[in-house]
Amino acid sequence: MRRTAAAFAAAAVLLAGCGTLPATGTRPPAAAPTATSPGATSPGATSPQEGAGTPGPAGGGPAQGLEAAYEQVIANVLPSIVQINTKVGLGSGIVFDHAGHIITNAHVVGEATEMSVAFATGGPDRKARLVRSFATGDLAVIKVDNPDGLRPATFADSSKVRVGQIVLAMGNPLGLSGSVTDGIVSAVGRTISEPQEAGSPGATIANSIQTSAAINPGNSGGALVNLSGQVIGIPTLAATNPELGGGAAPGIGFAIPGNTAVDIANQIIKHGKVTNSRRAALGIRGGTVLGANGQPAGVGVARVEPGGGAAKAGIEAGDVIVSVNDQETPTIATLTETIATLQPGTEVKVGLIREDGSRATVTVTLGQLPGD
Repeated sequence: MRRTAAAFAAAAVLLAGCGTLPATGTRPPAAAPTATSPGATSPGATSPQEGAGTPGPAGGGPAQGLEAAYEQVIANVLPSIVQINTKVGLGSGIVFDHAGHIITNAHVVGEATEMSVAFATGGPDRKARLVRSFATGDLAVIKVDNPDGLRPATFADSSKVRVGQIVLAMGNPLGLSGSVTDGIVSAVGRTISEPQEAGSPGATIANSIQTSAAINPGNSGGALVNLSGQVIGIPTLAATNPELGGGAAPGIGFAIPGNTAVDIANQIIKHGKVTNSRRAALGIRGGTVLGANGQPAGVGVARVEPGGGAAKAGIEAGDVIVSVNDQETPTIATLTETIATLQPGTEVKVGLIREDGSRATVTVTLGQLPGD
């Protein structure tokens, strides 16, 4: 095997946040792996509901009732959605509490520690600062200096989201402040990997929500909302189609579950960092290797984390990981996505090819992905 990093793509995803202004268009898409299948509420939130169905008639019949429901949800939630402006671009955010904390994506913030926040309801921009980013989960919390009049959003229990629910995506696509698109929940439980690019380390997101609501650059960090006016997810990724030159794949977007966002935000606000990622870790650093045919053939181990699960199981630098629990792992993204569906403390069978060409299978007890 040739031990080189491989570029690989099938169905790709594009980070949907930190977009440019409308006149300059979207950022170019980056290749990423195929998306594969594998709670809490904000302070002051009302009791979570499973989500609302289509409202009944309101005067003129079901259509008018649904239209009225859209109008009410938008009127109630849009004041909680903000536009985050950094020196390199813009994205969206959700007001989390009355103290001025705002949830967004880590790739929206990038390397900025100071930014300005604009509100869909108008008024002057407010200065804000970064509290903490959790890059491995693509989440961040910022805080505005002046929290007067902020309206925190209400978060639903995203574990109860159902395929087919009507949802609205709210944010600032291409800098068009306060934009709203609609769709349904297309699937749940997706595990996807983000493309690696400036300001984004290529996070793997477990249990993401797939939606048909249009998501464009600038939407990242905004809100995916049910018809009860509750946030169920954070729009983060939009799919692209490499076969069409990397153009957008209409109706395929992904959101970080609201429960995950709330959990991470609460940890950052309370401790100043993420103390429990709730994510499993194998304990290696490595990259995709190519076989003799030039195709991805496994994950070459470049470094084994001391004291981690891999080290304790006897995995060494130079080994190539080819499977986990008999599921092939031809790329680093496949391996990462597989581990992301498991819990810390889980025992897994890891198939290896040693440097001398021999094959081995070892049992690894997964550790926990560090919070920072």
